[in-house]
Amino acid sequence: MRFSVLLSATLLAGSLPVWAQSADQVIGTRTTQEASQGAGDKVLSTAALEPAKAQAIRQHFEARFPGIQVTLVRASPLAGIYEVQVGMDLLYTDANADYVLQGSLIDARARKDLTAERVEVLQQVAFDSLPLDKAIKQVKGNGSRQVAVFEDPNCGYCKQLHRTLRDVDDVTVYTFLFPILAPDSTTKSRDIWCASDPARAWKDWMLDGKVPATAQCDTPIQETLALGRKLNVQGTPALFFADGTRVNGALPLDALKKKLDALGS
Repeated sequence: MRFSVLLSATLLAGSLPVWAQSADQVIGTRTTQEASQGAGDKVLSTAALEPAKAQAIRQHFEARFPGIQVTLVRASPLAGIYEVQVGMDLLYTDANADYVLQGSLIDARARKDLTAERVEVLQQVAFDSLPLDKAIKQVKGNGSRQVAVFEDPNCGYCKQLHRTLRDVDDVTVYTFLFPILAPDSTTKSRDIWCASDPARAWKDWMLDGKVPATAQCDTPIQETLALGRKLNVQGTPALFFADGTRVNGALPLDALKKKLDALGS
């Protein structure tokens, strides 16, 4: 559950008032850094705190908001203000958690959204850490570029992505079945995974609408659902590239080609 929902529930229960603004999570393919260059060569950055200081802020924050678990506390570019990570949400607070800001921290001089850059870094995933043996593998050309995608068989944007992939060469696509959209998504996922040729069955369904034959076997679907939740996948498709970056949603052809070309072989 996102922090904004829990925050609203806590406020209704009579906790200290705060002014909250929902922050858009900007997830893209640009290169990000944890330090942002400001005017006059002054670097604005978040940094690790002394463990005792971070623990004290964590305790204050969790005491203010029972049921909230703080993932990480860091210093922010603003003196006396600290970055608090709750799941994949970022917030800002003072040392005693008397005040909480939920929204984007902007470096006005450099015109940078520091919160968005931090979120993008947090969303990155080491490609080699993904359990690719639990994904449907499709290889085009020499398969030198790699992308992993969380997909629901009833996802229209996923089908659009596969139509786009028709015009992309030399790529290996790993599909993690992530049935979340419709009552029969799990059934279709099972039938496709258990088919004699899962890659063919997936392609036939996603591109041509050929319903997979009923099949039974052990599947990794519960594991991929748990993996997706761990990685904060909230919709499909969610694309993870070999450089650790991710994109939520189907990319148009030019953007997808540009991203894959940037990865090299």
